[in-house]
Formats: sequence, C-alpha cells, structure tokens
Amino acid sequence: MKAWTLSFAFGLAAAMLGTTAMAQKKYDPGADDKEIKIGQIGPYSGPASAYGTIGKTIGAYFDKVNAEGGINGRKIKYLPLDDGYNPAKTVEMARKLVEEEEVLLVFNPLGTATNTAIRKYLNDKKVPQLFVATGATKFGDPKSFPYTMGWQPPYAAEARIYAQHLLESQPNAKVAVLYQNDDFGKDYVQGFEEGLGDKAKAMIVSKLSYEVTDPTIDSQMLSMKSSGATVFFNITTPKFAAMAIKKAAEIGWKPTHYLTNVSISVSSVMEPAGLQNGAGILTALYGKDPTDPQWANDAGMKDWLAFMKKYYPAGSLTDANSVYGYGVAQTMVQVLKQCGDNLTHENVMKQAANLDITLPMSLPGINIKTGPDDFYPIEREQLAKFDGKTWVLFGKVYGR
Repeated sequence: MKAWTLSFAFGLAAAMLGTTAMAQKKYDPGADDKEIKIGQIGPYSGPASAYGTIGKTIGAYFDKVNAEGGINGRKIKYLPLDDGYNPAKTVEMARKLVEEEEVLLVFNPLGTATNTAIRKYLNDKKVPQLFVATGATKFGDPKSFPYTMGWQPPYAAEARIYAQHLLESQPNAKVAVLYQNDDFGKDYVQGFEEGLGDKAKAMIVSKLSYEVTDPTIDSQMLSMKSSGATVFFNITTPKFAAMAIKKAAEIGWKPTHYLTNVSISVSSVMEPAGLQNGAGILTALYGKDPTDPQWANDAGMKDWLAFMKKYYPAGSLTDANSVYGYGVAQTMVQVLKQCGDNLTHENVMKQAANLDITLPMSLPGINIKTGPDDFYPIEREQLAKFDGKTWVLFGKVYGR
C-alpha cells in the first residue's frame, strides 16, 4: 500500500471513530458533557412535611456522588421544589422544572394525588416522572404512561400481605379501617378487601376516612372503638399515624394494629405518638430499619451511617425516610450510569426498565428488578412488629 493511501486510510478511520464517538453522545434538555439536571418535588411544608427528609437525603446523596467525581464525568444539578402536598402547586412546580429549568427528568415527586396531577403533563412532554414516591398501583402502567414509574412496593400488594396475615392469624376478626380520602388511601383499601376476598364484608365493621386538612381524627378513632373492632388497619401518612396511635392509647383501645409502611419512621411517627403506645403494631418492611440492632455490624448500615454523618448531619439516624431517600437515590444513579453518554428522555426510561440490582439497605431476599412491561421495581416485603423501640422482623418474605 502506498504511503498516501495508508495515510488516507488512517485518516478516514480516525474520522469515522471521531464521528462514532460524537454520535454516541446524545442529549435532551437537562444534560450535556458536564451536567445532569434533575428536578424533584416534595412536601417540604404542609401536612406531609415529615417526608421532606426524603428529598433532603436525596440531595445529600447527590452531593456525595458529585464529590466523588459525578456520573460518567458529569455532575448532578439537583433542583428540589416544595409543593406543600398540594396537587395544584405540584402542577406549577412541574411546569417550572420542565419549561424554565429544563430538567432531564422529574425524580421521586412525592404523593399519590400530587403525582396524578402531573402524570399526563409529563408524559405528553415525554419527560420522565421517575421512581415516584408513592406505591399507588396506577404508577406502573407502561402502556398508558411510558414515562412514569414507581419505586416502592405497590400499596395494594402490601395491603394484601396484611389481609393474608390476618386471615392466617385471626380469620374471625372484626376490622376497623381508617384511610386518607384520596387515591393513596383507596388503593390500600381496595388491596385489603381483595386480600380478604369473600370475608371482607363480614370482617370489616367500620371504614372511615379523613382529609389531609383535618385538624384531628379523634371522632373517627372513637367511632372505630365503639364498633367493637378487634383489628385496626391504619392507612395514614405520618402526622395522622402518630395521632391515631396516641389517641388509641388515650381511649384504651387495644386492637391488633396494622400500620402502612409509609408511616413507620421511629423519629417522625413512633416518638411523637409515644414509643410505648406503638408497641405491638405490625407493618411490612423492604428496607433495613436504622433502629434495628441486628444491623449494627451490617456493611450497608455502616455505610449509610457514615454517609448521614458526613453529608446529612442534620438528618435523624432513626428516620426510615432517610433510608428510603438513600435507596431511591442509589437506584437513580444506577440508571444514569447505565445511560452512559445517551442522556435522552427515552433512554433514561429504557434503562430504568432494565434493572436487576440489590441495594445495600434492602432486606435480605428483596431486590430491584424491572422490565419493559414491569414498572414495579420492588415487589417483596417482610412483616415486622414494633417492640417499643424498634421494628422486629418475623415470618417469611411475601411477594414475587
């Protein structure tokens, strides 16, 4: 081969490699060679403000990632906004993030009604509404809403676990149900009734709701006690969960008490309610509880504690919400790593639907697995009982 031919061949090959390298980098608004903009919406004020620590933990974890060099050479720019748990405000915040801030995605927006309010808008814009902080079943519908995905176990599936345990342990129980009057509460109720099957009508003797704006739930608690119920299914967010636990103790009502996973925080629920008042309460867990002494020498727990002390020192070391924020942030980072240099809305969702990982703060036997037709990342949980200090695991792992 002549020298000029060889030179031309090498030049052409180099040009082709350069073109390929350039072609491999694909960006939608919110990403470039140096930065990935991630928006988040949460209740940093209002009736669900106990959940604000989730968004703060996420921000702290992204700080850690950035301090360690970022993701594929890019730093995360995190933009958390407060909606006060008000769907109308959520819509306003979502528009701000998409149209003004031009984020790549809206990550872990919290609440069932709030996420419902922005789901169509984000899907129409083809902006990922990723790993929403709600277990409502409807957020796992890739055919109708391909840009929306949940993260935690579906509420209805969790409720069926309680129903199954109840049928196994107290098949003739009388049940009182208190639920938040929105999709969050109704999803749990539906799953619970489905789990009880033909026995639901006979077993449920009281079913009462409350509004997130209600000052108290005292009347509902008195009514449920007078119904003669021997079991209480408490479908509430942290503020109201603490109220219910405390009021039950005040009126001397001591039913078997099931509490939804979203309100298990020792610091924001059990301590305000009175630790002794929560003894015996049952729930379902998928993450390691920071108050459980069995994890004292666990590598994942040690890493979480070190992270909290360095990057989120203001956060409580007994708040399960910070374990949640840590885990969901790790899942988001994994998705972005898998995206490589293709940081488009479409590829973010493609990678989110291609996960098979185990997080260091997940319980043994519980993993994160998704697919193009499976938008429910976590589908396993284990029952636990509060002993007055911590949640004590028992029984088998439920789910698939």
